[in-house]
Amino acid sequence: MPVALRYAGSRLLAAVLVVWGAATCAFLVLQLVPGDPVDAVVGGNTLVDADQREEIRHRYGLDDPLLVQYASYLGRLAAGDLGDSYRLQQPVSAVLAEQLTPTLELALYATVLSIVLSVAVTVLTSGRARWPRRLAELLELVVVSTPSFWFGIMLLTVFSFRLGWFPVSDSGDPASLVLPVITLALPIAAVLTQVMREGLLAALEQPFALTARARGLKEHTVRSRHALRHAALPALTLAGWFTGTLLGGAVVVESVFARSGIGRVALDAVTGRDLPVVQGVVTLSAVAFVAIGAMVEALYAVADPRLRRRTGVTAA
Repeated sequence: MPVALRYAGSRLLAAVLVVWGAATCAFLVLQLVPGDPVDAVVGGNTLVDADQREEIRHRYGLDDPLLVQYASYLGRLAAGDLGDSYRLQQPVSAVLAEQLTPTLELALYATVLSIVLSVAVTVLTSGRARWPRRLAELLELVVVSTPSFWFGIMLLTVFSFRLGWFPVSDSGDPASLVLPVITLALPIAAVLTQVMREGLLAALEQPFALTARARGLKEHTVRSRHALRHAALPALTLAGWFTGTLLGGAVVVESVFARSGIGRVALDAVTGRDLPVVQGVVTLSAVAFVAIGAMVEALYAVADPRLRRRTGVTAA
């Protein structure tokens, strides 16, 4: 069997196990949440009597044994059916699809901004005078240590309430994306910069960097074309961390800046005990984690030729 085919098969199996594990954990954890899911279905309707509650329980299969509910849930999930929202009375897939675009837009811009900032700060502060690097490290520590909600509120206070430069909430104007993107991107950029700086400093001491300098290459060329490529490898490992950070940060950012998206849907579903929506968000997050992991491994093979033979991936 070719190396690439065998590798793809193993990764596909691992992806299925990750999604199954995430879906199973979500199902089991949500069973422990106190309260009756029927309350999420009826909402504040006080006219629903006991017989109607039992009918609702039977309609959603909530009166079945736990194993039967679990098997039914996995069966629907395998068929691509995430179930129906208790509160919204809509398919979960439709609810997530409607709110996915704002979150993807926010995450995409935040990712691009964090990468640009981290690369720029890494190149400017690595191997330079000590004080710029110390100043950058101090700012990175402050950004990483600052809660996202506090940072978002401070940005709103200064640039929206006092200066009036940006809208307070989502108005459909591209300007309303600026502050949420900065709030979501800065913690990621700070961690990336710390990792990439250490990798770049180590790469600049490697024999290939000394050889490049001996060939007459300028220092900025050695940094940008040779050393930075090697320094990016540890940063790629953080892609899984990106997924969790972007999703968790989206919940806070979308709440602070009154934006629609998956984060707001997840928060409302948790507070309202809308179990199918919570399970759908967890499953979607697991799929995103698997997809990003596959992309990272492909990028590893592009950045490091030694990995191409093991994975069977050929760099474009």
